[in-house]
Order: sequence, then C-alpha cells, then structure tokens
Amino acid sequence: MTDKPILRALKGEVLPVPPVWMMRQAGRYLPEYRATRAKAGDFLSLCYNPELAAEVTLQPIRRYGFDAAILFADILLVPQALGLDLRFVQGEGPRLSTITDMAGVQALRPVSDIHETLSPIYETVRILTAELPRETTLIGFAGAPWTVATYMVAGRGTPDQGPAHLLKDTDRPAFTALIDRITAATIEYLDAQVRAGAEVVKLFDSWAGSLKGRDFEDFALSPAKAIIAELKRRHPTLPVIAFPREAKERYVGFAAAVGADAVAVDNSVDPEWAAAHVQVSGCVQGNLAPHHLVEPARLEEETRRIVSAFSKGPHIFNLGHGITPDADPDNVHRMLAAIRG
Repeated sequence: MTDKPILRALKGEVLPVPPVWMMRQAGRYLPEYRATRAKAGDFLSLCYNPELAAEVTLQPIRRYGFDAAILFADILLVPQALGLDLRFVQGEGPRLSTITDMAGVQALRPVSDIHETLSPIYETVRILTAELPRETTLIGFAGAPWTVATYMVAGRGTPDQGPAHLLKDTDRPAFTALIDRITAATIEYLDAQVRAGAEVVKLFDSWAGSLKGRDFEDFALSPAKAIIAELKRRHPTLPVIAFPREAKERYVGFAAAVGADAVAVDNSVDPEWAAAHVQVSGCVQGNLAPHHLVEPARLEEETRRIVSAFSKGPHIFNLGHGITPDADPDNVHRMLAAIRG
C-alpha cells in the first residue's frame, strides 16, 4: 500500500500533517501493556511469545491510531542468539555474559545459527502483518553494532560505555571482529524481519554520541553503511531509518553517508537547526523531549514548534528518545491533537 503516510514521507514527500509514531510506544506507561507483561511472566518471555508480543505492539495502535507500529522486541536478542547468556533484572536492566578478547568473539555462534533463537520474533512480524490496520506501517528494528557491542563487552548498560571504549582502544582487532560479527548478524536478522512482513527497518545506535573522530567513522558510520547497503541489495525498495543518538553535528549528512532514507534526531538538537542542516538532505524523524509527556505544561507549544520547524520538508513526528514509564497516557492524546490540529 503505497499511500501509507510514513512510506510517503520516507520517499521525500512533504505532507500537510506529519505522520507520527513514538519510540517505545508499546511500554510500561500503558496499563494494558503492564497487564500483558504480567501475563507473560517476564520481559524476555514477552519478547519470545509471538501472540503476546503482537498484542502489545497493537495496543498503542488501537488506543492512539499511530501511523506506524514498531515490532516489540529488544536489541539484546541478537547477542543472545549469538550465544551470550541474557537476563533482565527487575529495576536494574539487562545482564549478559561478556566478550573481552578475540577468543570470546571466536566462541560466538555462527551468524547462520541465529534464526533458531530469533524465529519467534519473525512469527510476531507475520502476525502483525495480518492484524495491523491497512493504513499502518510496520517497522522492524535492530540495535546498531556499536550500541549492541557496548552491552556485550560490559555485560550491562553503562553511563559512559567505558568497557567498550577500553577494549576498542587496547585491542582494536578483537573489537573490530566483534563489530563485524554483530554487523553480519544484524543484516540476517533485519532481512528475516523484512521477509516476514516488516515494511521499514530502523537501526538504533543509542550510544553513537560517545564515539569521536575516526571511531565514529569506523564503528557508527561504516557498520550502518554496510548493513543498509546489503539490505537494499536484497530489498531494493526497503526504506531505512538510522538513529545515531546524540551525534550532534554528525547528524548532518549522516543519512546520505550510510544510505538511509531518513535520520532520526534526538531532543538535544533544536528542530530549527535540524531543519536547516539535516532535513535539507531528506526526511527527518523527531524530536519532542519525552519529559513533556510527563510534565505537560509546554507539551502543545513544543509539539507545534517541532511541526512548524520541519513543515517545509519530509518529516515523521516522533520523540527524541523513548517514552518513559511515568508518562501520562492522556498526554499522548494531547500531543496527537496538537500535531493533527
């Protein structure tokens, strides 16, 4: 269906009302999500249960009528499929076994074996393809190699990605080999999502902003370029959104450099700046600060400011990062009313 608003924006069309979805729109701020997660038992069980994962993906579409649904999964399923132990600790986040040297990289499972673990995710995509409204775009996703590697090296999230930087700086061959393995796995994972029915894919590089200079080129830009080039070789019409979070001035030209159809920008950059320097090259997604959905005093004002700033070019309205668990669901309705007028 070529008239889906998000697909039109990704092709460069300027729409009178920007299409909209939210990062983490299926999440803990919704009571129906919390009920379904409790039914699943724990977070990973929810990810790997296709019926329940499809249900939580559909919940915000039913409630809000977003223009896109994003597959419910997690970026750390790929490390698990490569052989790392993964669990989520309540209130603390993920815990993984770690990769600290070349031997650890070489001990990972072959990329060809990841589908055995990840097949329930593809089944979720197939269910969603059948059940989503015809006008709603289905977005698949993966974590970008640098961000995924930071968790694989540290075994958890860290404030400065210090362990990954240390391995990168002290054993660059081992770190490069890890990035290469994640890159290859990500291509196969996203390819399988597209074959199952995903219409767009998004590459989340949540920690791209901590890479500087040559490291940004080697570990944020180059892997994204390799992933997108191979996906587009296999699926020539596939739209791709890249999100190198906190890239700041490196947002400029990033989409063209990696071959993406759009770049998502976080809320640390002004929308007026992004329109002048980033949107001139194509579609931009973003970039309302998530805290406005918690403290809504300036919600409508900031929403309208972003819509206005990006109104002269292709734009997908979104947050600058994921919606937080303490957001008020009613504030999402207020945001949508301000966008759609």
